[in-house]
Amino acid sequence: MPIIVQTLKDATYQDQQDLQKIYRDAPQWLFAPFSTEADLIETALADGSFIAGRFNDRLLGAGRLQRHQDVWYLSHLCVRKVTRRRGVAERLVNQAQKMASQAGADLRLLAPAGHLEIEALAARLQVPLTVLAT
Repeated sequence: MPIIVQTLKDATYQDQQDLQKIYRDAPQWLFAPFSTEADLIETALADGSFIAGRFNDRLLGAGRLQRHQDVWYLSHLCVRKVTRRRGVAERLVNQAQKMASQAGADLRLLAPAGHLEIEALAARLQVPLTVLAT
């Protein structure tokens, strides 16, 4: 499945609908420090920090990529429930790593403490995990 990973700069109406579908099934802890998926989507679109995986003109997964000088943080990573276990998250992380490396920065996953699925993903992809204080 050829997933195209891109920064979402000008999200279309369809992109916004797809983002809502991606985050609709996400666990509540994933939105921190935002209160809802709508807050996360609105903020990430406004500040241009979303990266997304696209297949056949539809978004299947997304994450918030915050760029700093030496370290980039990928957080709020989520894939549509019907598309999970097909390598979309891995493709997003790998492309974010490549983008960070090209900018001379390291990539870290950013997540709240105690969520084994993020810890497992970080370990499997050999990406450092930064845990948010609760």
